[in-house]
Amino acid sequence: MNILVINAGSSSLKYQLIDMDGENVLAKGLCERIGIDGSNLKHEAAGKAEFDLAEPMSDHSDAVRLMLDALMHPAHGVIKSVDEVGAVGHRVVHGGESFSDSVLIDGKVKDVIRECCKLAPLHNPPNLTGIRACKAHMPGVPQTAVFDTAFHQTMPPKAFLYAIPNSLYEKHKIRKYGFHGTSHKYVSERAAAMLGKPYGSVKTIVCHLGNGASICAVDGGKSVDTSMGMSPLEGVLMGTRSGTIDPTIIEYVMAQEGIGIGGVIDVLNKRSGLVGLSERSSDMRDVMAAAGEGDAKCAAALEVWSYGIRKYIGAYAAAMGGVDAIAFTAGIGENNPISRADVLKGLEFMGIDLDRERNAAARDEQVITKPGSRVTVLVVPTDEELAIARETLALVTRGRAPEGGPR
Repeated sequence: MNILVINAGSSSLKYQLIDMDGENVLAKGLCERIGIDGSNLKHEAAGKAEFDLAEPMSDHSDAVRLMLDALMHPAHGVIKSVDEVGAVGHRVVHGGESFSDSVLIDGKVKDVIRECCKLAPLHNPPNLTGIRACKAHMPGVPQTAVFDTAFHQTMPPKAFLYAIPNSLYEKHKIRKYGFHGTSHKYVSERAAAMLGKPYGSVKTIVCHLGNGASICAVDGGKSVDTSMGMSPLEGVLMGTRSGTIDPTIIEYVMAQEGIGIGGVIDVLNKRSGLVGLSERSSDMRDVMAAAGEGDAKCAAALEVWSYGIRKYIGAYAAAMGGVDAIAFTAGIGENNPISRADVLKGLEFMGIDLDRERNAAARDEQVITKPGSRVTVLVVPTDEELAIARETLALVTRGRAPEGGPR
């Protein structure tokens, strides 16, 4: 069966068509600048030349139409008809407390996704728009929603509750939700397989480190804590996000800088993190290069970054009563051996014996600790699109919503 995976953003639509018989990517592409001048589609198909198309896209419906045209194009396409698409799997950022698993999309599911727009105002609306656009152009093709938050619904109250008046949680659902759940689940499953152990018997800390970053404690296949909170702003320092700060900073900056709450949140989301501390770049490679040339601010930013992640690793090892594996994934986690070594520095007391040569060479799935290390450290490239496709195939095959969602 061919599964079409969709990730719809406010002005973009990313897609992959995957043949699930061999889990091979048949085609992938990106529609950019939807609703903005200069709209463009970039399309790649296995064994064929890349295809770029500059054409106006007023909305996501136009983007889905052009995507399907590209997939069925005589020269650049890989299918002849929409009938060759067995199902569509959508990445949806927020499912609130309503979903603890992926689900087949129906009217009730769309209502809940719409209700969760207040929790993810930048992400859920375009996710919902992508669902509607696919339904309009692909009537009768089953669609699924795979939520970033669903994997973390196994967190116990001691991990997800904030120490605020309980009435605010009950009335407004203010709590930790966590994100990157699809990646954390995929990577922790692969880590257990690499160790040759049953998924339900392994304690794993997954470090999803990219421009956005989160750490997750996975105990026996279940997320028991994660660094991101009610929004992706909480947790470790990121490319442009501050991570966790003292909340009174918000009021103080408003008063001292004469800006409103929206302005402060914009600073914390878009002008903080690596770019804020380094005053150079949000890209780890740029910051590292500048630090190597003697830039003190960049050097300090790198230390804050690795120190914060190291603290989460220690905390989550304590929360789980031990750890069997630490898995690095995403752009920095997969491709930057220096950053991995910096994070692990000082954790030898936990039984981590890093193999410097393996770490330096690792780019694919790789164990980077020495034989005999009590804690195994791994590099595990994430594949969220494949994870979404697998979830979608399982749902369509069962033909019903799985246990645990929706509630």
